[in-house]
Amino acid sequence: MDRDFVQLAGHHFDALICGGGIYGAWTAYDAALRGLKVAIVDQGDWACATSSSSSKLIHGGLRYLETLDFKLVKKALRERQMLMKAAPHRVWPLRFGIPVFTDSRLNTIFLKAGLTLYDFLAGTLTTGQAHRRFSRTLFSERFPCLNPASLTGGFTYADAQTDDARFVLELIDGAISAGAVCINYCKVTDFIENNGRICGAKIQDRVDGKTAEIYARQVVNATGQWITGSECRLSKGVHLILPKVLENEALLLTAKSDGRVFFMIPWYGLTLLGTTDTDYTGDIEHVTVSADEVDYLLTEANRVCKSVNWTEQDIIGRYAGLRVLKQSPNAALADVSRDWESRVSGNGLLTSIGGKFTSAREDAARIVDTICGNLAINEPCRTDGRPFPWSPETDYRLWSDATLCKAEELGIDCESAQWLIRRHGKRVDGVFSLIGQDSALAKRITPSLPFIAADLVFCAGNEMVVHLEDLLRRRIPVLILSRMTHAQLRHLAEITANTLGWDAATLNNELETCARKWLLH
Repeated sequence: MDRDFVQLAGHHFDALICGGGIYGAWTAYDAALRGLKVAIVDQGDWACATSSSSSKLIHGGLRYLETLDFKLVKKALRERQMLMKAAPHRVWPLRFGIPVFTDSRLNTIFLKAGLTLYDFLAGTLTTGQAHRRFSRTLFSERFPCLNPASLTGGFTYADAQTDDARFVLELIDGAISAGAVCINYCKVTDFIENNGRICGAKIQDRVDGKTAEIYARQVVNATGQWITGSECRLSKGVHLILPKVLENEALLLTAKSDGRVFFMIPWYGLTLLGTTDTDYTGDIEHVTVSADEVDYLLTEANRVCKSVNWTEQDIIGRYAGLRVLKQSPNAALADVSRDWESRVSGNGLLTSIGGKFTSAREDAARIVDTICGNLAINEPCRTDGRPFPWSPETDYRLWSDATLCKAEELGIDCESAQWLIRRHGKRVDGVFSLIGQDSALAKRITPSLPFIAADLVFCAGNEMVVHLEDLLRRRIPVLILSRMTHAQLRHLAEITANTLGWDAATLNNELETCARKWLLH
């Protein structure tokens, strides 16, 4: 994945996509597979905003059944099933538990009906993925972290999990392989119009400051929270990273204070707690986690867990992101549809609004259908069911078992090896090759997390990293999974400085910028 601004300057494209989150990435990948000449740019890094701030789930959205949004749930569940087959390294099954307490807002009968409908919409009603009901004793054994005092039983049901930032990155790499020009840290400063129609954009390379013009027959605005005007509504979601309390299953919980749904999810060996859902009208460039949001999540988690008694001192990491929703000024936030829509401005700009990470592929296909229709190109979507760019060509289970054996031979611990497979798919051989050159790279970069040094070096050299934050927040999310000291941060930067071509001055500048944003002071 090479970054070359010259590939853009002065060139003509069929489609210019502005925004490198999940919607922009799927659109670029789909359009390139259909044979269009495509460019995609982002003013920051790939997935640097909403698309790396999700709950890391590929799911139908069980809670949307309460608002009777059956169409959205069915669409998302169809995509979930497809993605688990097309990208088993990128999307893996995750079972959720729903405890039922004596004072639960939703009783056993209501939950049973909802879960049956959820399974029916997913086509898993009669399979091993279908929901199950448990007695109080069995559910407590399955989730020992829960407070059993008022527990009456519970259910489990099937959904799936991913690493959102790497999901986007893999699509960008797929788009590049299909012929697209993909440049991060490239800002659109203005659109170029001819007779009232957008025909291109003025762009600036945010690495060296160079400017250029780019021309396109169709421009797509997939910038999410940066969409201007009153076309959308923003909702803020906050997540906290806390010590491990779950093994291989997650929990869907209901907040006692306001009835909102939140999750406790195992992620990279720790616990992901979230999310909040509140209207947001603040600074979109600096979305932070407030003390009230921390208190809300900790209070609600402590209420249902018998022994954690989490305080702010237990928080390992935190992040906040903005969901983009369709404008609905008179509706309560919980009632606003999470479905997607597109709008075309008078100057021809095609804007993507709203949507969910899980169902973004299908929505992006509609965007590309519109582009093809406008350009009189008759090419069908090629992403539905297509194996992901980093999916192994052979049977996944056999490949995975063989890859784990090879990792063990190289001295990689089992947990790190399993995450390597999920993070890199078939490209894991590139990581193994680095260890073949230097066996010390098989060791973890920090004892508590399943990331090895070879992974860090491989990402630095092959995944369009520009800044230290790109590497340590999105390529490997160590900044939100550990309380790093300045010395530890410097150590990781020094491991990759040569690969990234950084001299001492650049290294120090990257350290200062990253530490100011992410390290505790």
